[in-house]
Amino acid sequence: MTSILMVCLGNICRSPLAHGILESKLHSDQFYVDSAGTANYHVGDSPDHRSIDVAKSNGIDISNQRGRQFKVSDFDTFDYIYTMDDSNYQNVIALARNTDDIGKVRCILELEDSIKIKHVPDPYYGGISGFQDVFQLLEKACNTLSKKLQNSDI
Repeated sequence: MTSILMVCLGNICRSPLAHGILESKLHSDQFYVDSAGTANYHVGDSPDHRSIDVAKSNGIDISNQRGRQFKVSDFDTFDYIYTMDDSNYQNVIALARNTDDIGKVRCILELEDSIKIKHVPDPYYGGISGFQDVFQLLEKACNTLSKKLQNSDI
């Protein structure tokens, strides 16, 4: 089984959306998707209600996800680790034990050439439109990622 981890700062906005979107595009008997945050602010919390609402309006239920913090053992558990921005990337890389760990980590928007920005903006301090914009960015990136994973072209 191929395992993929989505990582943002608090694990309540961006990475739960990425987790839900990608999970909805893959067969659960072949792929395992999870999410985590680099900080411990929201361990055990549900995703932000705006993330839940945006996902739900797009036919995806992320309400049962719970925040957790990224840990070193995630390098052993996951085949691929996708961060939402450079800060998350640097925080994850700082915990890497070797080049194999580092090789598993990429910023998710680097997968999609049609997206000009390479970091998913954090919508936490804005309104619902920021969450909708983030959903659209992640939808594009996850479409590309799911195709690559299913074709073993990654």
